[in-house]
Amino acid sequence: MAERAGRQRAVVLAGVPAVNMTLYRKIRFSVMDPAVVIEVPDDDGRWRRSLIVRDIELARARKQARADQVWCPADFTPPGGLSGDRETATAQSVAEFLRRNGIEHVVADRSFPLLFAHVIEQAGIRVECDPELGVLDRRAKTPDEIACLRDCQRVTEEAVRMACEMIARADVGADGVLRIEGETLTAEEVRTDVELFLREEGYDAPASIIAGGPAGSDCHYHGEGPLRTGEPIIVDIFPRSIATLYNGDCTRTVVHGPIPPAVARMRDAVAAAKAAAMAVTRAGATGEMVHDAAVHALREHGFDAGSPDSIGPGRCVMVHGTGHGVGLEVHEPPLLDRGGPPLVAGDVVTVEPGLYCSAIGGVRLEDMVVVRDGGCENLGSLPERLGWS
Repeated sequence: MAERAGRQRAVVLAGVPAVNMTLYRKIRFSVMDPAVVIEVPDDDGRWRRSLIVRDIELARARKQARADQVWCPADFTPPGGLSGDRETATAQSVAEFLRRNGIEHVVADRSFPLLFAHVIEQAGIRVECDPELGVLDRRAKTPDEIACLRDCQRVTEEAVRMACEMIARADVGADGVLRIEGETLTAEEVRTDVELFLREEGYDAPASIIAGGPAGSDCHYHGEGPLRTGEPIIVDIFPRSIATLYNGDCTRTVVHGPIPPAVARMRDAVAAAKAAAMAVTRAGATGEMVHDAAVHALREHGFDAGSPDSIGPGRCVMVHGTGHGVGLEVHEPPLLDRGGPPLVAGDVVTVEPGLYCSAIGGVRLEDMVVVRDGGCENLGSLPERLGWS
């Protein structure tokens, strides 16, 4: 490649595409080694996308990756040669690519590795971080992405239903501990059955939350040990499709046997908060507006929001925001919380209010919705009841 005179800025994304979902979404090509996308404007104003990957990936990348040109680090060996460290060598090749193209100014996103910035700046090229670069692109899901997420949520709900019905239909011993075929039913056993089901459906299953009793007052407690009758058990499942890499996310709460009145009151308040939040979820509304609607409904039912240390034996509060974005990652922008940004058409977010009390445990309900111009579309259809027998 002949060296070119100085030109305007380039946009650079770098990382491991199997981990960095912003980079993966740009090229739709997954590898476990460092890769770099460099977008440089042509004379006609079109941004030309070059991809640098490891040499053994060249043939596959040239067939599959969304790039105008595909190179390997050796194609841009600087005068001093390439490092024996793979990531450093990739960064050096990027700096040499930029130098040969006369680029003096690079714009990178929030995930840009510090090593790459260091090597590029050592070559005399200015690196600027644009924290919002690529964020809106990922938030506004395409119809194809929404179809992937819809399918993820369908499978996720099947897993949630299976877990809730397993718990609700279990036998119970004299000690109040649940049993199936004479064996104690534990959170670990339910989680294992969920993971096996999801594996058969083509999903990775990170540690699902099966959290029963008072310990469930920690909203991210994954749960362990025997499950008991008469206690709320949070079932929160968030698998990832092995084929598409998109995620599902759904939560229900189940009680085996008679439902204690205090738990029923918590469920009614959470269901009202969820409905109130969904009623204001639309393009143009802010994440903070959605969260405020949920909190207002909780207060109308005699509950409140607060910090985790505000939970007590006689005080039930919501200790988290009302939801978050979902896509190639199970937690991504935007947040439905204080300071949450305006929603855009195509955002896919969870709506998941919950209440937590140290003497009782937790109650949480969660669905995943698509933000539309006039409202939102719920991708789920599970009932919100506590009894699943």
